[in-house]
Formats: sequence, structure tokens, C-alpha cells
Amino acid sequence: MRDARITSWPTRTPSWRRIAWIALAILLVLGAGWWLYHKATAQPAATGGRGGNANLPFPVVAQPAAKGDINIIYNALGTVTPMASVTVKTQLSGQLTQIAFQEGQMVSKGDLLAIIDPRPYELALQQAEGQLAKDQALLKQSQTDLGRYQTLLKQDSIAAQTVADQAQLVQQYIGVVKTDQGTVDNAKLNIAYCHIVAPLSGRVGLRQVDQGNYVTSGDANGIVVITEIQPITTLFSLPEDDLPSIMKQLTTGSTLPVTAFDRGNVKQIAAGNLVAVDSQIDTTTGTVKMRAQFDNKDGALFPNQFVNVRVLADVLKDATVVPTSAIQRGAPGTFVYVVNEDETVSVKPVKIGPSEGEKVSIQSGISVGDKVVTDGADKLRDKSKVALRDPNAPAAPVTATPNQSRRKRGEQ
Repeated sequence: MRDARITSWPTRTPSWRRIAWIALAILLVLGAGWWLYHKATAQPAATGGRGGNANLPFPVVAQPAAKGDINIIYNALGTVTPMASVTVKTQLSGQLTQIAFQEGQMVSKGDLLAIIDPRPYELALQQAEGQLAKDQALLKQSQTDLGRYQTLLKQDSIAAQTVADQAQLVQQYIGVVKTDQGTVDNAKLNIAYCHIVAPLSGRVGLRQVDQGNYVTSGDANGIVVITEIQPITTLFSLPEDDLPSIMKQLTTGSTLPVTAFDRGNVKQIAAGNLVAVDSQIDTTTGTVKMRAQFDNKDGALFPNQFVNVRVLADVLKDATVVPTSAIQRGAPGTFVYVVNEDETVSVKPVKIGPSEGEKVSIQSGISVGDKVVTDGADKLRDKSKVALRDPNAPAAPVTATPNQSRRKRGEQ
């Protein structure tokens, strides 16, 4: 009975499969820990900013800050405007008998342009001269009679009233002769107007009337348009904020150079000077109009042409100058990376001034001679190690660190 109540519990031994699973889990945990540890050591250092060894220097290009001049230039869009543009019209009526110019040619002041039939005006001149001769003869006769009357008056042989009347008659003939002389001069002027000449030097445009037509002084289109192009001007507008520096130069008698560039703002077309500033600011745009004058000897500027204008307002002398590629913008504001003697870089906040092309002036923050990073600054941080390289040489490839090499072998 006792043997039946006592139960013997069998001993349970772990199977080999369970042991294998436990060992595999331990290995996985150890492997994950090893991987996380090496990943943490391979992260970019706070001062390096790239994967791999934080002590590996960054290849950069640096250039020392230099002392130089910066041209303060204002840019604007301008329109070429001629000094004068004249529509040549006839001052009298008549048939146009001759066109003496070629369309588009250059003419000088006083050159013959056209001729109107002068015969009617020549006949009018002959009539006026005949009337003048007649009245001059009457004047001479009245003056002779006045002389005789004055002699008789002295001899008390004629009434004083007769002498006075003769004197008045002489004055009348003098007035008539002057009127006749004016008529003669007017007829001569009309004959001169029959020969239409250029009122100024310039380029003639397309003719507005053909030879043989009857023209009058009331014709709206005239005969031809002459445009003065040598010299020529350009009108442009600048913001009112730029006006003080320009007026400062003009009031001291300085000449402000102005250059005109093509529509692409690449090729220089002409060079001249600023000659005039408008008397008031346009309140709708906040700009002021200005005029620059160019010799235009080669005819490169054409009336109503659009050009890009550059006004040299001033020159900043002996400024601290760096390439514009050295300027960085971020949390410190505007800054540059300065290369130290220990081949590390330091962040230097700077205050920039006027710029010109690929160079910019520095008002404060660095000094002349400080080496600033101009290429390769995108991954730099304060105190990063750098290696200077030739700007003409390609960037050196990044060498893999031992940790990176081990990871690659593990992946394989």
C-alpha cells in the first residue's frame, strides 16, 4: 500500500535544442551591443561634422584677406535718348523739286536736304524790289523839294506851312521805303526757305514725302526726322537711397563715370559721365531720374535702345577684401572660417560692406592677412581640423577609417 501512495517524479533534463536557442539569443544580444558600440564611436565628432575619424582633416581652399579698393557701383535699366530730335518741315508752300539726302545717312548742320520750287518767290522778290525803287525815287524827290522850300523860307518867299507839309511828306516816304525794304527782305527769306537745310548734325531717318509733292508748313509729318546721336544720352532711375552719395560727389565737382552694357549685362557698349539729376523724386516709385552722356563716336548706342547702366558713385580705398565665396550665413549671422596656425578653423562673425563682382569688403571681424576658407566650408565646424589644398587641384578622396573598413568586411 505504501508503495502505491508514494509517487516518484521523473527528472527532466533540458533538450539540446533549447540550449542552442538560448546560446543564439545571447550571441545576438552581444552582437547588437558590439554593433551599437562601434556605431557610436564612428559618429561625427562635435567638431568634425562627418563620418569616420574626427581627427581626419578636411581638405579646404583658403585665401588670405587682402587690402584693396572696392568700387561702389549702382545698377539701373536705362533708355538711350538723343540730345535732340527734329522733324524737318517746310516753312512755306510749294512743289518739292529735289530730295538731296539718302535715308539713314549722317548729315552736318547746314547740309542741303530738299529744294522747293523757288520761282514764285523769285517773282515776288522782283515785284518788291520794283516797288522799293519807285518809293525810293519819290523819297529822293520829296527830300529835294524840302531843301528848296527851306531855302525859300529863309528868303521869306514861301509860307512856313508849305515847308512843314513837305517835311511831313518826306517822313511818309521814309516809312514807305522801310516797308518796301521789309517786303524785299521777306521775299529773299522765302527764297532761302526754298532750300531746306539740316538744322543740326545727326542721322536722317526715312523720308516722309516724295519728290514732286506739294508741301505746306502745316504738314504734320514734315519731310524727314533728324536725330542727333553724337553725343547721345541715357535716361535711367535710381532709388532715392542712392541719391545722397551721388549728390555728394556732384556738389564737390567730381565726375561720375557711367558705363552702358547690353541687355544681357555682359558686353560693355559705351562709357560716359553723369551730367544731370532730376529736380525731384518720383513719389510713386521712390526713384529719381538721371541723365548720362556718351560720345558715341562708333554709333553703338541707338535712340530708344534699352541698356544696363552702371554708375561708379565712389571708391572705397584700402578696404579689407575677401572673396564672396568665403562669406557664410548661419546662427552667428554673417561669418567666415579663419584658418589658425594649428590647422584648425575658427568661426569669426564679420560685418560686410560694399561688394564688387567676386569680392566683398569686410568692415569688422577679421584683419588683413587672415586666411579665410573659400572652398570646402560646407562641412566645417568651429575647431575643425583642415588641410589646405591647391585650388586648382581636385578634392582628395576621403580615406576610410579602421572602423569603416571593419564594417565593410563584416558586411561582406
